[in-house]
This record gives sequence, structure tokens and C-alpha cells, in this order.
Amino acid sequence: MTDLKNVGQQLAAFLKKQNADYIEAHLEESQFSAISYRGKQLESISKTTSIGGNVRALVKGGWGFVSFNDLDDLQNKVELAVKQARFVGKETSQFYASKPIVEDVVAKIKENPALIPLSEKKALLDEYNDAIWSTSGIQTSNLGYGDANRKTLFLNSTGSFITQERADVTIRAVAVAAKDGEVQQAGLSEGSRDDFRPVRKLHKEIKKLAQRAVEMLTVPTITGGQYTVVLDPILAGVFVHEAFGHLSESDFVYENAQLKEIMTLGKVFGQPHLNIIDSASKPGLRGSFKYDDEGTRSTKTYLIREGKLTGRLHSRETAAKMGEKPTGNARAINYRHPPIVRMTNTYIQPGECSFEDMIADIKEGVYAKNWYGGQTSMEMFTFSSGETYRIRNGKIAEMVRPVMLSGNVFNTLMNIDAIGDDLDMNEGGGCGKGGQSPLPVSNGSPHIRIRQCLVGGK
Repeated sequence: MTDLKNVGQQLAAFLKKQNADYIEAHLEESQFSAISYRGKQLESISKTTSIGGNVRALVKGGWGFVSFNDLDDLQNKVELAVKQARFVGKETSQFYASKPIVEDVVAKIKENPALIPLSEKKALLDEYNDAIWSTSGIQTSNLGYGDANRKTLFLNSTGSFITQERADVTIRAVAVAAKDGEVQQAGLSEGSRDDFRPVRKLHKEIKKLAQRAVEMLTVPTITGGQYTVVLDPILAGVFVHEAFGHLSESDFVYENAQLKEIMTLGKVFGQPHLNIIDSASKPGLRGSFKYDDEGTRSTKTYLIREGKLTGRLHSRETAAKMGEKPTGNARAINYRHPPIVRMTNTYIQPGECSFEDMIADIKEGVYAKNWYGGQTSMEMFTFSSGETYRIRNGKIAEMVRPVMLSGNVFNTLMNIDAIGDDLDMNEGGGCGKGGQSPLPVSNGSPHIRIRQCLVGGK
């Protein structure tokens, strides 16, 4: 293991000698393992290590960025980043000033995936793949596992010196069933922060997803139209992340005049019971951390509070440009990329409605669970459910084929007329933006009820 602190102390001296408005550096040492299956066959298995870093310099509003995969000759790398920034800088730098922070953040790792032999991980994945293929009617499948253990050091020209460590684990399974020209699929995604144990206990869930894929071959297709729709916490969490969360990332807002006009603070977007939060300070989740990649302390940010737009997500640069405060949302997937504004743990705050009361007065509706794919374009969205049931006379009725849910996010937020008391966070996701994917995040929600939601079908 490299002594990142010792290297960082030498690098800190270089930063102070440079003529720049601001400079920061990241050093990182990581271990990874990955296993994937396509159908019954093992497709790939690997275990790797990585070491590297980057320097980012700001001069007259222009940025220079240099990344590297060795820790030699760091002084020249600092000077190159400053030279790049000086070449493009043409205006006054805007970057929110903050006090220096010196801290070692120690992870509370429960079962470290880096200490588990690759053979043991493969044996577990073999069991999961066997569980999928023990179900009659499966045509093909995909199964993927990955983990990472990272130790990072952040330092800057104002004196911050922060070390952080984390472990991250993900697994995704997809089963595809086929019969008489009909094809259906079911999927599962799980993840964990600083603990391998949650991925050990998925035998029953993976068996069920294979059985569900086969079952969906014979269930009916719902008639398309507008319905009262109840979303489970997974699908509601994906909706709030994809359809609304990205619109709250301030680099997107700042650079888009149309969105800047739409996303005006104080504007009413929902009923008074609607609260949407992004918080990396919520402990134990995959999007959680103490300091972001600009050394800003994590916060709890209300994006919507009592139905009104009250906040957005910031880096130190976007905060300065928009006259607001940083929220600790500057993140990079690794040392090869500069930090950009990203979500962390994004969720709808629980309400007071029980699931039974939520569906009790629905005469004819739809209960949509889990998700499989989707897309957004500005305020328009389309998502597909992973599992769908009719609601009839206040009760969950028969399963139907997965449906497409479409609409305008702002109209949909306004049509959320009931919010459950049962918050659940989905830990199986990874966010993509600006060529950086998958970034560890969590999203979640209670069950929510949406009136007049467009559902695709026959």
C-alpha cells in the first residue's frame, strides 16, 4: 500500500508555490473485483488494483485538469494544470471560499469485500446463476457483480487535507423467459456501502425473479389510458432521481436558460405534503460520504419543501455563480475525472398514509413495482415497470404485463395526492452523467399515489 499521506504532504508544498486562484489535488488507491455471467456461462472474472490522481487548477475563470496513474514527478503535473488554466482563463474566477479542513475519515466497514477471496465470490454467483436456470422456461440471463475498496486523499491550496475510505458492492440479475414468440424479463439490483453481507442473502429473491419472468408470459396486457397509479418505493425512487433530481443539478440549470426559468426557487411544484431531499449525510447508504470531492461537508438539501422548490444541488463553482451556498454535491467517479454536480441519496420524505388506505378508494387502478429502463428529456419522462398489478375495488388484484408510464414531471409531481409512511431506499443503482458512470447513489421513496397518470398498454 502506498503512503498517500506522505505523498500528499509533498504535493501540498507544490500547490502553495503556484500562481493560481485555486488548486486542488486528488490521490486515490483502489482495489476492484468483478464477475459476470451471460446465460449459463461465466463471461469474465477479474481482480485489479489502481493508483493515481489528478490536479485541477483555476486561473481567471479557466480550469486546467491533469490526471495521472503514477505518483512520480508531481510538481510538473501541478505546473501543467496551472499552465492549462492560464491558457483558457479570460475572466474573473468564481469559486465559493471555504475554510480549510484537515481530517481522517475512517470507514466503518462491516465485512470488507476486498478481504473475501475471489473464489468465494464466484461460488456465491454460481449459486445465484443456478437458481435462475433451475426455472423452466428461461431463455437467457445476465448476472453481474462488482465491488470496490477506495482510499482517497483530497488537498487544496487553501490548506485542506482530507483522507476518506469506503467499500462499495453491487449485484444485478436479469432473467429472460420466452415461449411461442413471447418474451418477458425480470430483474433485480442490490448494493451495499461498506458491507458484503447484503449480497449473500439473495437466493430466494433471484429464484423469484426467474419465476416471475416466466409467469409474465401468460398474464394479460392492460388497456392503455389514464389511471390512478400507485408506485412502490423502488419505482418512485427511480422517478424522483431520474425525472426530477437531474433537473436540480445546478450546472444543468445554470447553463440552460429554459430550465433556469422553470426551476425558480419558491415555485409551487406539488401539494403541501410533498418533500424531496438529497442528502449524503444520511448514514450507511451508497451515496453517503462526509466530504465531497471539493472538500465540502455533506449536507441535507430540501429540493422541494411543502410543495415548493426550495433548493438545488451545488458545487463550489456553481454556488458562487448563482449566489447560493455549496451543498456538497461535487463528485467524480474516480481520479480520471474532475468533479461535477451529482446527486447522492435522493428521496421523497415519508408521509402519513398507510398502503391499505392509499389503495382503499381506487375503483380501477394500477400498482407498478420495480423498474426496467426508461428515459427523460427535460421535463418529459418515460419509465417501464418491472412488475405490475391491477388495483380493483381497493384491493391488489391480478398481475398484468409490465407497463410504460409517461408524462410531464411537473404535472406528475402536482398529481401526487398520497404519500406513504414506509420509506425504503434502493441501493442497487448507479448514476451516469458527463461520461462518468456508474457513480454510487441511492434513491428511494414511500409508496406514492398519482392521479391521472398515462399508462401504456393495448
